[in-house]
Amino acid sequence: MSRHLLVIGAQRSGTTYLHTLLDAHPQITMARPARPEPKVFLSDDVVARGAGWYRETYFAHATDERLLGEKSTSYLECPAAADRAARVLGDGVEVVAVLRDPVARAVSNWRFSSDNGLETRPLAVALRETLAEPRDWDPAATSVSPYAYLERGRYVDYLEPWLERFPEGHLLLLQDLLDDEAAVGRLYAGLGVDATFRPPAAGEPVNESSQPTPPLPADLVEELREFFRDSDDELARRIGRALPWTPTPLPGVTHA
Repeated sequence: MSRHLLVIGAQRSGTTYLHTLLDAHPQITMARPARPEPKVFLSDDVVARGAGWYRETYFAHATDERLLGEKSTSYLECPAAADRAARVLGDGVEVVAVLRDPVARAVSNWRFSSDNGLETRPLAVALRETLAEPRDWDPAATSVSPYAYLERGRYVDYLEPWLERFPEGHLLLLQDLLDDEAAVGRLYAGLGVDATFRPPAAGEPVNESSQPTPPLPADLVEELREFFRDSDDELARRIGRALPWTPTPLPGVTHA
């Protein structure tokens, strides 16, 4: 009997790249269609359709794979989704979160919202205003806020309900997947599939805009680092080592 795997986020942290690594493995198949993301466990009404409906809808293509996987990045920000997933799929679900330097992630999130017509504020203005207070958003338009540039990078605030429900969940750092050739093998081993398999090139680690990113003032970068400091410290404690991101420089960001 196949087991289930959920990639729960974080947004703009390489989840599509991770999806490619997982789907390439012959013992794993990911949900189809992949877009739009399934987001099944965001809704009690959808969950009520049951495990049979879930498999028939998203995994009709599956054969004898060990893991049936889904990527829905909104799950990380929905505490109730963890209980819903366990109720439908059981407690043996493999839960994976991939995390990224939160300042670089915030810039990427702003770029994505701007490119999709959801944000009109300049980068530095948007981040400074978000430091002051969250911006309202329309839940009918998007499943999560398109403006949570900073809140979304305080990863430990969102991970707790998932790690409580699935204590064996996997916390990955995007930088490890990019810098450490053995990281993919460790991921496969942790998921209980053939760790010797190596996927073909997975493309860009994050789907970034081709447009140049505006500069960030150095004082703002320091404010952002301070905003994330306690969350980063707790994340480092949970993974048992220092985080690979450093205050400067930031990939793709020019400091003014």
